[in-house]
Amino acid sequence: MEGFEKEKTKSLLEHFSEVEDFRASWRVAHPLPEVLLLVVCATIASCDDFEDIGAWGKAHIDFLRKFFPYHHGVPGARWLNILMNRINPELFSDCFMAWATSFRPSFSAKQIAVDGKGLLLNN
Repeated sequence: MEGFEKEKTKSLLEHFSEVEDFRASWRVAHPLPEVLLLVVCATIASCDDFEDIGAWGKAHIDFLRKFFPYHHGVPGARWLNILMNRINPELFSDCFMAWATSFRPSFSAKQIAVDGKGLLLNN
């Protein structure tokens, strides 16, 4: 099962590779791939805000560390809010939808539901 999880995570990160990390590399404590994995997993797990996302990450740090080291743990809500607000929301949405629809290439609906949340496709 672990190989399957790593393959899906690799796919997720490939889809999100278009999201540029604007920060100076020497100042990065939480690499962007770690943050994106945290945000996507926590959102799928019903987290609705950055407080919930941070709490979910702390509670599931062992799961997250299967994929990345998270040397500095999980970022707090304030930091997540600042970083995620600097990412182009349309690009983030496009990357997420490309990843989600990659599981069913024949998927043609204009909306996809993730844990009861509806996301509209841009197409």
